[in-house]
Amino acid sequence: MQASLQLLFQNLDTGKSDAELYAAELGLAELAESLGFSAIWCVEHHFDAEYSMCPDNMQLLSYLAARTDSIELVPGAIILPWWTQPLRVAEKVALLDILAGGRVRLGLGRGLARSEYKSMGIDMNESRDRFDEAAELVLNALDTGTAVGNGPYFTQPAATLAPAPPRGFRDRMVCIAMSPDSLSVAAQMGAAMATFVQFPIEQHAPLIASYQEEFRQAQGRDAPPPTLTEFVVCSEDAEEAEQLATEHISRYFISVMKHYEFAGVHFGDTKGYTSYDAVAAMIRDAGQEAAAQGYVQAQTWGTPDQIIEKIRARREVIGDYDLNCAFYYAGMPVEKAEASMRLFSEKVIPELKAF
Repeated sequence: MQASLQLLFQNLDTGKSDAELYAAELGLAELAESLGFSAIWCVEHHFDAEYSMCPDNMQLLSYLAARTDSIELVPGAIILPWWTQPLRVAEKVALLDILAGGRVRLGLGRGLARSEYKSMGIDMNESRDRFDEAAELVLNALDTGTAVGNGPYFTQPAATLAPAPPRGFRDRMVCIAMSPDSLSVAAQMGAAMATFVQFPIEQHAPLIASYQEEFRQAQGRDAPPPTLTEFVVCSEDAEEAEQLATEHISRYFISVMKHYEFAGVHFGDTKGYTSYDAVAAMIRDAGQEAAAQGYVQAQTWGTPDQIIEKIRARREVIGDYDLNCAFYYAGMPVEKAEASMRLFSEKVIPELKAF
């Protein structure tokens, strides 16, 4: 079992400028390799510094490629429907992999925020079709060194990638899969699945099992372990861990509600997103405060021993998985995030490797 680091770049009431926030979070990122984390993940988000601000995670990871030696780098994920030229994605991924010496794992997703689609000038109802068409164009280009496409969304005359990709990504890619539809696509593509933990693990288990079965049928082999992205607080003081988790994870949840408009009803009218309508309804029925409390309880936080036991309990439900840890979010003091990350490295990661 491995532990990786999730970068968010969320400037929510930190008192820092965006540039200062970047400097602080990049400082944590540069610690990850020496602390034993297996990978650095970085999301793609636009237009909302209070939620997450990394408009080009491939560019961001090219910086970290030069600052690290061996750690895996994961643009998790590149939101393909927002890129009107998939050719540019293929070029950037090929270049990033060369700069990183082959350490890149390709992460793909299709996005959930109506505001980001609107500002991009892209119809959210087209997200699934755009994703499917762009993903195949990008993967083929990285396999062959030539990008070509003649679909309804992307007409691409044959173009040679230069520099040429050293090798393809079909055996080293992951899809951010938060819905049954996306899990099915990940299985059919042969991609590993990654998801943000939102509920008790028992509620995630059926979707994970469904993905694993479809992967086995489609690929003729077992699926790789899923990656669960969680909001982590690790402290020797159980009361401090609970206080920090309650304050900052609940504030992160509220930012999720706002950014994705989970109080609204638009998911039910948006092609490819009807499964989110049920989630939004559950949140509305429970009320934001109760939903936030449930979200906090679903994450992994506590003393090192408490965290190890939570992980052990998760594994009993879903089997092997990798843990992708967000330590710095929602106004968390950076010194607390670093202390949490260092303690997790010292006392939790060795136990995960023993698993």
